[in-house]
Amino acid sequence: MCDALGIVNFSGNHIWVNGLEDYRPIGAFSFLGRYRVIDFPISNMSNSGIDRIQVYIRRKPRSLTEHLGTGRHYNINSKRGKLHILFTDPKAENDLYNTDIAAFSENMECIERAHNPYVIIAPSYMVYSANFDTLLKTHIDSGADITLLYHSVDNAKDSFLNCNTLNLNRQKGVLSLEPNRGTAKNRNIFMDTYIMKRELFIDLVKKAKSISSMYTLADTINYACNELDVRGVSHRGFFASITDLNSFYNANISLIDFKTATTLFDEDWPVYTRTNDSCPTQYFETANVKNSVVSNGCLIEGTIENSVIGRGCVIKKGAVVKNSIILPGTQIGEDITIDCQVVDKHAKIIHAKEIIGTPDNPGYIRREDVI
Repeated sequence: MCDALGIVNFSGNHIWVNGLEDYRPIGAFSFLGRYRVIDFPISNMSNSGIDRIQVYIRRKPRSLTEHLGTGRHYNINSKRGKLHILFTDPKAENDLYNTDIAAFSENMECIERAHNPYVIIAPSYMVYSANFDTLLKTHIDSGADITLLYHSVDNAKDSFLNCNTLNLNRQKGVLSLEPNRGTAKNRNIFMDTYIMKRELFIDLVKKAKSISSMYTLADTINYACNELDVRGVSHRGFFASITDLNSFYNANISLIDFKTATTLFDEDWPVYTRTNDSCPTQYFETANVKNSVVSNGCLIEGTIENSVIGRGCVIKKGAVVKNSIILPGTQIGEDITIDCQVVDKHAKIIHAKEIIGTPDNPGYIRREDVI
């Protein structure tokens, strides 16, 4: 068992997904038709043997708390384990003060009451698979004060622009953390994942305010890099950071490819989610579906290509849906063409004949809109 307190952190002030985040936090975003983004960090913790997990929520909590429920569907030990949802009240007029450090300080009693010697902190807006038990053993064996997880990429000029990067020495020691400003192609993207002793974590949170009231946990660790032994561990496999509409769109579309999906999904490492007992999708004679992910409960009469279709969607006869992400409960009317769009929940597209975007600039249709 991984003897650590699991903490799922919310996204920072520098991240905002236009449209989708108006209604729910990023962790509650529908992902690949079946999951929510937060299912991935919690499943990683559950599969790693972490049975005490704290989930921090800052704004628009309803959809996320409904999805998380008691946490039973995450296979957390029912006797000893607990999924604890913690809220933070954004009191400051300037949102810069509403940091993760402020949230940890507000809920410090819950952190101090935990008996686990270590903490593992993961973000609610990144999608990846990782064995935290193995990472914790690596951290302990290294003798480091803090271990940070990173992913090396060769497209940092155009992607991950709202993420931090790690500057490493040859021994994988962390020299500093800095924002990705898109100035270099090859960067080590920090995955907002930390491993450290719980007492050190508490000490850093308490010290952060004396450094700066606007500092985040990443800022605080960057400040302490010269005093502490901070090391990086490289991640392999699928990695996506949901920081804007484009990154949400690209993460979903990329996982339609089976070979790419196998780098995230493993039958021995399940991704748990809240189940939905709806009927199977019905495909009518006029249906034509190619290279797509279609969830249950749908009625398909039209054409679907290279798209992700959420639960309970209706695609009418003659409709064409290409390169799009259709969230649950959406209706696409007869003879309507949708291309490169993110269509939010319960929208009805019944009048417009064509709504077309581009892969580099996908369109967004608001929740419950009638178009």
